[in-house]
Amino acid sequence: MRRFPILFLAFCGTAFPSGPTVARPEAAGLSSDRLARLTAAMRGYIDRQEVAGTITLVARRGQVVHLEAQGVMDVDTKAPMKRDSIFRMASMTKPITSVAVMMLAEEGRFQLTDPVSRYLPEFKDPKVMVANFPGSSREGTRLVPADREITIQDLLTQTAGLATNTATLLHAEWEKFQKERSPEEDIAGYTRRLARLPLHFQPGTAWEYGPATDVLGRLVEAVSGQRFDRFLAERIFRPLEMNDTFFYVPDDKLGRLATIHERVTPKGVRVMRPAREMRGSQVFFSGAGGLSSTADDYWRFCQMLLNGGTFNGARLLGRKTVELMTTNQIGNLPIWPDLAGYRFGLGFRVLADVGRSGQQGSIGSYGWGGAFGTYFFIDPKEEMIGILLIQMRSTSHLNIRPDLISLAEQAITD
Repeated sequence: MRRFPILFLAFCGTAFPSGPTVARPEAAGLSSDRLARLTAAMRGYIDRQEVAGTITLVARRGQVVHLEAQGVMDVDTKAPMKRDSIFRMASMTKPITSVAVMMLAEEGRFQLTDPVSRYLPEFKDPKVMVANFPGSSREGTRLVPADREITIQDLLTQTAGLATNTATLLHAEWEKFQKERSPEEDIAGYTRRLARLPLHFQPGTAWEYGPATDVLGRLVEAVSGQRFDRFLAERIFRPLEMNDTFFYVPDDKLGRLATIHERVTPKGVRVMRPAREMRGSQVFFSGAGGLSSTADDYWRFCQMLLNGGTFNGARLLGRKTVELMTTNQIGNLPIWPDLAGYRFGLGFRVLADVGRSGQQGSIGSYGWGGAFGTYFFIDPKEEMIGILLIQMRSTSHLNIRPDLISLAEQAITD
């Protein structure tokens, strides 16, 4: 099996050509020795050939105190992981899309309780696919009218009931929907097709992760009059100076794009698809999972949220809006088993029961992850941010995400 070179970039009180100054952990109430455990843990994942490379970032009280790149971006080329490497953020796009929606809500463009069909008419009068009762003379499933329309809040909380690959009653419909997708399709066309599918459950009655945030990206277009990628660039990325965040990485930055890897059984990783082969159509701007970014850029976004909606003089949201977004919005609806102790807000998981979670943290901590292993958390009580960037097709067999949380939180000294 391949052995990956370890590249360790740890900085204390150092300024980079671009990006944050990295302070000593002690300046923010953390122990350098204890925080070094995070470094060792990431190195262990690389030494065991479970991931190719990692970037980890920890910030507290407005200061980045840990920023490290280890391993390689690609196990074939051995290109070293660097602190400005670019990663496909996948579902870590969702919180950014949710912020865009809430910016428009703050402008009075809509209320969260508005039916989405008021702005996207294709969602008018939805139907729900239900199973026939046992003993019925009819077999299989049938369509019934929805009890109410899908609201914007339903989309933000993943309770809209939209078709997805996990919707068992809609498996055939979803498969057909996916096969009919054209390389030239934009989010307007995708949303129109999605709206023609039945719902999997009555809106607001269950939590099921799916394509709702893609619909929110289209909502931003319809309400703002701007193409979704341009709205994000002008209203979020430019004010926060997120200069390396894109739906499609420019050609002159492709050399910094980390390669996605996959697990080799029983041990090791291999290239799943080289970075240059994942360029896409460059016309589909997925609000659910399309962005690529860096540790520096995503820290800026997180720090804006932790600051109550502002960063370096740029205010994107009001403090009360951030509070609303990070409040449980789904009551006691069941969610994934691996999110024990968590609830869901407007685009984030939210920690509601520390004991049930089995992890260090504080009530009200929030964050999310992406399909290729990217992950972040924000602990408002401790004024802490943690970011993990890797590129693996599956990480369900690893503890690397909870390790980020526990090894950052255990380093707090005051």
